[in-house]
Amino acid sequence: MKLKHVFLLTFLILLIDQALKVFIKTNYYLGQEHNVITGIPWFKMHFIENEGMAYGWKLGGEWGKMVLTLFRLVAVIFGTFYLKYIIRKKYHYGFIICATLIYAGAIGNLIDSLFYGLIFENSDPYVQNIAHSFMNKDFTGGYAGFLHGKVVDMLYFPIITDAKFPNWFPVWGGEQFEFFRPVFNIADASISLGVLMILIFQRRFFNTKEQAVHPTVETSSTVNDEVQVS
Repeated sequence: MKLKHVFLLTFLILLIDQALKVFIKTNYYLGQEHNVITGIPWFKMHFIENEGMAYGWKLGGEWGKMVLTLFRLVAVIFGTFYLKYIIRKKYHYGFIICATLIYAGAIGNLIDSLFYGLIFENSDPYVQNIAHSFMNKDFTGGYAGFLHGKVVDMLYFPIITDAKFPNWFPVWGGEQFEFFRPVFNIADASISLGVLMILIFQRRFFNTKEQAVHPTVETSSTVNDEVQVS
């Protein structure tokens, strides 16, 4: 697999991820939800923003947000060099694809964290306003500063709703649960798919054939055409 193929796959994932995020940000108010396909209640667009990691997990406070953004930035820089390394060393093409999925997803969410606070105004679920963009202005008036942007999530698949854990179930017995609860984006899905495929196919990706080692026989006997050493 060549570097240009990795670049193309990364570009396509980023294009889809960012196009959907910008569309949601500029057409939905925060908290707005609707079914993508009429009659299919478990396939929804639900606009939320999170300040933390994938699927809404958080690292508390403004400092936590900054640390997480910087961590993403370092991870992307490292990932750039790592992808070049595994391509040069001719790793299994499947592993390179998985690493590219993780890499592209990390960049997708990093873009939100770095710039969305500068180029978009805040969306308020109470007044139900749609955020305007400041991309063509002087980047003033955004809802947050550099490194403090929120990640846009929108994909929501509540396949099972209004269900309850059995009373005998540990910890959550009798409580309601929903599957699948998290709201995520294309970048999150790309990262998750890459990690999952590595876990499933790790033996194939990292299989190294052990070469048999033949022992050397030392002897003090004279070797000639009439003597065989076994």
